[in-house]
Amino acid sequence: MKQNSHILEAAVIALAVIVLGFTLKAGADNFTNRDRRVTVKGLSEIEVPADQVTWSITTVETGNDLKQVYANSFAKVSKIREFLTVNGIKAEDIITGTPTVTDNEADRWSADRIPFRYKIKTVLSVNSNDVEKVRELISRQGELLEQGIAIIGNDYTEPVSYSFVSFQDMKPKMMEEAIANAKITAEQFAKNSGSRLGKIVSADQGVFTINSKDENTPQIKKLRVVTTVTYQLKH
Repeated sequence: MKQNSHILEAAVIALAVIVLGFTLKAGADNFTNRDRRVTVKGLSEIEVPADQVTWSITTVETGNDLKQVYANSFAKVSKIREFLTVNGIKAEDIITGTPTVTDNEADRWSADRIPFRYKIKTVLSVNSNDVEKVRELISRQGELLEQGIAIIGNDYTEPVSYSFVSFQDMKPKMMEEAIANAKITAEQFAKNSGSRLGKIVSADQGVFTINSKDENTPQIKKLRVVTTVTYQLKH
């Protein structure tokens, strides 16, 4: 009887050791799986036409009679506005800046002989969502020259700039595509390392950039998002 009791105790101990071994192994496997991760980057890129354009139109009028110079400048600006509105630009999309008046004789340090005392510069800004219409009118600037209206270049900023203001609407879809591309990369890594891809451990919101396609086509924008995703790897 005593011998049977010892056998039973030994069997219970042996079973406990086996169960403990399986538990430790499972715990070790889980710990290992939790510790094995892969971090990859996902990319989504698309080209879209700009949906907003800003066209800066600068005119300069010079002369020695300030009142007459201002009148001539005002007439030029009025003709430019008429040219724009008649050809389909909304009046509310045209902003006329405050004229800048320069009195050359006020520069007492200048030794150069200046033919005209006064110079008035005015900048009109066209901000429109009708990009193609504005591009058409830019190509027709010669019609203003025929009316004796010269448009000068701006030395400090580009006369025309394009932007894509609807990128917020594109974000969800592009993020989804970027994460999907990241998963493809992670799955390939897992396959090469003899592992299985687990759940996502962490993912960032992605870095969005908007740039012109190239110097010759600024009206085409390249949207790009790069996201970083960390996956768990399993045996």
